Amino acid sequence: MRRKEREVTDDKSITEIISNCHCCRLAFNDNDAPYIVPMNFGYEQIEKQFVFYFHSATEGRKIELIKSGNPVGFEMDTNYMLKDSDKPCGYSARFQSVIGTGNVSFLTDNIDKEYALSQIMYHNTGERKWNFPTEMLDAVAVFKLVVKELSCKEHE
Repeated sequence: MRRKEREVTDDKSITEIISNCHCCRLAFNDNDAPYIVPMNFGYEQIEKQFVFYFHSATEGRKIELIKSGNPVGFEMDTNYMLKDSDKPCGYSARFQSVIGTGNVSFLTDNIDKEYALSQIMYHNTGERKWNFPTEMLDAVAVFKLVVKELSCKEHE
């Protein structure tokens, strides 16, 4: 990271920033062209390893790109605020962001899918008790991103 004074390295702060984000953009390589998809998500940290969970329809471009097994990039941000100035080049912005890379894989077992969907619901609602009917679990694609590299930055 070029601006080391903006780097966030402690797990507690990184987790707090992630918890304030509500959109994770996944970046795929589609025949040497980028393909970026904004998604809602859930997450957990297992020791020092972040895992993000997502759901979607069972077919489409994103599903085919996940099947390729290629690593993905991701980005999320929060707390954006434009800082005014009298000069155009004096404008700045306050923000917090997280970027990184990882590997995506499908969850196929309904117990794993239910767990991941519960993590998504908890992140978005703060509630943990959800019932996912088998028909719904069978009809949805659920996948996880295991983070390989992550960097976090904030500018006040």
